[in-house]
Amino acid sequence: MELVRIDSAGSTSTYLAGIADGCCHGTAVMAREQTAGRGQRGNSWEAEPGKNVTMSILLRPEGLEPARQFVISQAVSLAMVEMLDCFIGAEPVSIKWPNDIYVGDSKIAGILIENVISGTEISRTIVGIGLNVNQTEFVSDAPNPVSLKGLMPKADFDVDALGEALARDVIEKTDRALSSAEAAAEVAEAYFARMWRGDGGYHPYYDHMRGVYMEARIDAVAATGHITLTDRADGEARVYAFKEISAVL
Repeated sequence: MELVRIDSAGSTSTYLAGIADGCCHGTAVMAREQTAGRGQRGNSWEAEPGKNVTMSILLRPEGLEPARQFVISQAVSLAMVEMLDCFIGAEPVSIKWPNDIYVGDSKIAGILIENVISGTEISRTIVGIGLNVNQTEFVSDAPNPVSLKGLMPKADFDVDALGEALARDVIEKTDRALSSAEAAAEVAEAYFARMWRGDGGYHPYYDHMRGVYMEARIDAVAATGHITLTDRADGEARVYAFKEISAVL
């Protein structure tokens, strides 16, 4: 792993994409300040300078077909929850589909994965990670942010050390997931076991395809990343892609 530390970037993922041609698998860029951080659904990512992990990691997955790209999301998410387990014991750390990281019902980290496809394979992946560490006040309209410091006010966290450890864990977990079909299946099973709202109960969602609110149960997540929810009202199991369903807090 090569870790490049920079003082400021608009987006670490954009910065890394600009130098990617000269970088090897496992190169990570970590910025003290990110002025135009990007989240899912086109949202921005709020991060107070110097207080959080804002980082992107370059992966070069050999022989990975685009249809199997979700295994990277699973591996990265799992690496993050397992690392956070070392710090957080009072509340469960879980994965909100597809790859937000939650502590209880609050979001502590986000992941943005961008792939470049060449022919029939993914030639490179940039994994953008934002982890709330020492920030305690959030001014954006994000509904439920939390940080390590917010959970443990008496603790002080080394942002640089956390970022380096997280990068190593992500690369190791992803390499393992891509090493064989058996390893990918193990990661997928562990990912599902750590899902937020994966308790078998019914929870509120908004179905963008039908324009309705519903209570539903998570039944499965496919290798393609599609999620299957069973509607409590009619008992029907429906399959959704990203942006077709939203959890209601």
